[in-house]
Amino acid sequence: MAIIMLSEVQSRGRLVGLKQSKRAIQEGKALKAFIAEDSAETIRQTVADLCEKHGVAVEYAASMKQLGEACGIDVGSSVVVITGR
Repeated sequence: MAIIMLSEVQSRGRLVGLKQSKRAIQEGKALKAFIAEDSAETIRQTVADLCEKHGVAVEYAASMKQLGEACGIDVGSSVVVITGR
């Protein structure tokens, strides 16, 4: 599993959360997805499968807390996608 690049997650072109992330992946707007290793297996697998189907790169964060903190939010996040916008 890769260590997340905090500068990427802190970029302006990002979407935080499962619903927004899934939509961006399906609509071809996501460039890369970051998935928290401690999120539910169904979430990890669903997002990973969507990314594979749509050609989106995937990296993993150690925890939802780490991913949320990297995004500057006070709660954890299971998924963040980089959109480049």
